[in-house]
Amino acid sequence: MSTTLAWRSTDNSVDLQRVLIERRDLRADDIAVRIDYCGVCHSDLHAIHGVTPHMSDPSGLVPGHEFTGTVTAVGSAVTGFAVGDSVAVGTLVDSCGECDMCQAGQENFCYRGPLSTYGSKDGVDGTVTKGGYSREYVLREKFAYHLPAGLSPAAAAPLMCAGITMWEPLRAAGVGPGSRVAVAGMGGLGHLGVKLAAALGAEVTVLSRTPDKAADARALGADELLLTTDETQVQQARCRFDVVLDTISADHDFLPLLNMLTLDGTLWVLGNPLLSAPPILALTLGRKKLTSSGTGGTKGTAEMLTFCAEHGLTADVEVLASARVGEALTRLEDGDVRYRFVLDMSDLDQPEA
Repeated sequence: MSTTLAWRSTDNSVDLQRVLIERRDLRADDIAVRIDYCGVCHSDLHAIHGVTPHMSDPSGLVPGHEFTGTVTAVGSAVTGFAVGDSVAVGTLVDSCGECDMCQAGQENFCYRGPLSTYGSKDGVDGTVTKGGYSREYVLREKFAYHLPAGLSPAAAAPLMCAGITMWEPLRAAGVGPGSRVAVAGMGGLGHLGVKLAAALGAEVTVLSRTPDKAADARALGADELLLTTDETQVQQARCRFDVVLDTISADHDFLPLLNMLTLDGTLWVLGNPLLSAPPILALTLGRKKLTSSGTGGTKGTAEMLTFCAEHGLTADVEVLASARVGEALTRLEDGDVRYRFVLDMSDLDQPEA
């Protein structure tokens, strides 16, 4: 075992404490990573506050599941990485590798349950995984990815959760030129949904309660912003979109979003999958589909990184020293970020102030 510094939450508090944690010794197919940048995801808040109790740790939660860094050591059987390689790591660090989903590269739907980057029990030694709000991480090489040259390590970190969460439904829906896509909510998830859908060639509309983000929406690649508080605009949008990406993390009514779908259109609920389903009749009128998905598997994640490198596409980020993690989480709760916080973990090398 080795130790590394990390930021840990106890008692569901966003006032994280700097602590020493243990990392396992390398197994044959493991790599060790020095974490340079870690994104702050809204699901980190859900986990800290106990909304997702399956992601917990009796000793205190170390969140963080979208990070970039540098390989510092490799196990004896590792073939795909060498010390010094730049890497990106996302929400999953292991799976059974045997079920149909794993064989299809959809480890995120592993029948036995994939191993999450934090708050999940390791299948080998039973320890609970601790996440990327730390300086070092150890994982199977299969679940690490080479960071493409040309992508900013800080701005690429959110691709590993927010990016793949948007990419997978866009690809599953066959979005491309001629597709009409609406993105509800333009935060950490939504702004990447806009960028990716536009880069795929779709006509993109941002759904927003206020006009404040109209300029940003267009800068990100959207064709227009539709005000959901304007009943005239809402009525004009009935039966208009092939795909609606619902990235809103707060509780909300998504019946108005279903009404915007055209025949055989699909609403993807991605920001808050704990919402209650609408009456079935809302789906019947137009053969509409209501679905959701979570993160992505190795196949889709690798494809997304290649696509982003080809299009020079990363997240819009605000980088903070990791010691300001409490500030980042508080501001995220208040919606005060455009559009993703990323923690610079290098300050963990410095003595505590």
